[in-house]
Amino acid sequence: MKQIFRSGALSPVTSLVLLSATFCPAQQSLTWEQVKARFEAANAALKADALNVDEMHAAETTAYLRPNPQVGLASDGLQIAPHTTPGLGSHWLPLAGTQLVPSINYLHEREAKRELRLQSAKEGTEIAGSLHEDLKRNLLFDLRSLFVQTLQAKAVLELAKADLAYYDKIIEISRSRFKAGDIAQIDLDRIELLRVQYEVEIQTATVDLRTAKIQLEQLLNDRTPIEQFDVTGPFDFSEELRPLEEFRQVALDLRPDLRAAIESAQQAETNHKLAIANGSADPTLSTWYSYNPAFNNAFGRYTVGASVSVPLRIFDRNQGEKQRTLIDIDRNRKLTEAARSQVFSDVDSAYAQVESSIALLKPYKAKYKDQAQRVRDTVTYSYEHGSASLMDFLNAQSDYRTVQLAYLQLLGSYLTAAGQLNLAAGREVIQ
Repeated sequence: MKQIFRSGALSPVTSLVLLSATFCPAQQSLTWEQVKARFEAANAALKADALNVDEMHAAETTAYLRPNPQVGLASDGLQIAPHTTPGLGSHWLPLAGTQLVPSINYLHEREAKRELRLQSAKEGTEIAGSLHEDLKRNLLFDLRSLFVQTLQAKAVLELAKADLAYYDKIIEISRSRFKAGDIAQIDLDRIELLRVQYEVEIQTATVDLRTAKIQLEQLLNDRTPIEQFDVTGPFDFSEELRPLEEFRQVALDLRPDLRAAIESAQQAETNHKLAIANGSADPTLSTWYSYNPAFNNAFGRYTVGASVSVPLRIFDRNQGEKQRTLIDIDRNRKLTEAARSQVFSDVDSAYAQVESSIALLKPYKAKYKDQAQRVRDTVTYSYEHGSASLMDFLNAQSDYRTVQLAYLQLLGSYLTAAGQLNLAAGREVIQ
């Protein structure tokens, strides 16, 4: 660094360029797999939801806890004793015959209440895990859509730059023809005036590209400057599409929202069993010890006792929870059927979109793209040699731009529809 500033052979501009190269990192070009890995590691919403699954797992410990035993300490034997001096009657001696009676009580839960609570808590954790996967599935679709938008914006920007470079050559040719007297000033002015359309297209494509990158970085929780952030990947389509039934079966096997609905129905059945168990009576077991002479045994001073108390479930037998959980079983079964129907609807709709996009892209790739370029180049050659009018050239150039831009837009629609099909299936069935 010191040599750069001290050297008299380098100009200030060269020194500035070298300094910029030293301090500015190279632009990053991330593939889809790299973008997805960064998303899974850094997305704040996804990480926060993962903590919810951990909380549900911690609740399993609470659900399986036993009731705490209770320890008590009672006193007995407060007495009024006769006075030791004759004639003075009785007097209060509160602590003279006091006996301390320690005891311990424990509530014994019957009908496998703890086991059922633990099972319900584990099923709740499974549901939370499935919902977490469903959140990840939806966020990955958003991520994939923004990735495709970025690739499309890059392609549109490259097309706009190529069109401007091509048009600049036409302007140079037109200026040469004007100097030679082949075209009028008004024709040259019209050609040069239309250049602003290409400049507008470049600026619009640049803004679209920056916007897509900003939104993509938001999902990645990335703060890399836009100029140093880039993505790369194939911006093309595949003509092969597997049968619809394969995608349906994949979705039925893997969709996390459907799995969460099935798990909710299973938990509802467990909760009903728990409600029935909670309607049973749990005995409380007690035992105590005291130092107190027995009436029937003058030498028996140590006493150990035990008791069992059972609540009479006459009025409260947990009827409301039994009925509620029974209804909840039917509700969750219907929700499961609704989720299954939604899976078929999502897959079928996305599949139709992909099919339509492929049907439109095939003729563009096989015929229209090359045809539009061939017409443009032919008319341009004729215009250059004075055999085509200015209007013919402008129409051919406009048709070429329309066809090329439509092809890029169709590619973006295809990749978005493919992402929608991946979302409906529950995994990446189309790369």
